[in-house]
Amino acid sequence: MLEFIEKLSSPLSSSAGTESAVVASVIWLHGLGADGYDFADIIPSLQLDPDTNIRFLFPHAPVMPVSINNGMAIPAWYDIEGIGKMHRDDVAGIRKSCDLVNKLLELEHSRGLAYSRIILAGFSQGGAIALSAGVRFRKRLAGLIALSAYLPMCAALKKDKSEESQSVPILMMHGEQDPVVPMEFAHHSKIALLENNYQVDWIDYPMPHTVCADQLVEIGAWITQKLSVDASK
Repeated sequence: MLEFIEKLSSPLSSSAGTESAVVASVIWLHGLGADGYDFADIIPSLQLDPDTNIRFLFPHAPVMPVSINNGMAIPAWYDIEGIGKMHRDDVAGIRKSCDLVNKLLELEHSRGLAYSRIILAGFSQGGAIALSAGVRFRKRLAGLIALSAYLPMCAALKKDKSEESQSVPILMMHGEQDPVVPMEFAHHSKIALLENNYQVDWIDYPMPHTVCADQLVEIGAWITQKLSVDASK
């Protein structure tokens, strides 16, 4: 099981003096070389309803040697040489991290949440795993969020996708000047998802490989919208 940081969006107290009930969960995966603390303080910037208590999990990726980092060990969801047709996907590493994320999804379900009340999000390499795990997961999630990310193993999507994931809404956001994950690769992933009948909301920003304040507000509104829909369908 991955180690993670846990935070509540609105740890309010009821009149009985107990913590308000958690109604949904967001599992947010960091990028290459970072850790769960990288996004652990973004919750206020999402401007979520203070009366709606959402549990956020920010897991730490395993530490492993990474080719693009000259083989030095850093937190990573999978090994990577680079992005593009000339670089092979670390299929075994991607599938291993997807299995780890699945365990977090199962943990949240065991804590009383329907899978349809859980959103899987991630930035950069974390976004790649959020997409990879989400389209293969055998239960319908509330949504997938990929920030400055792409979908690895695109060629396997038709074979690997789960029937349950077909109705999962996907939000992809990308910087027009991203030098790390060029927007063309993210756009290629968007096309692959659309061709496989996924619903994708796309927003791009005039920024490099990062997350901006306006984007966080948009993410908060998207989370609120998706969690307000009756996910029992």
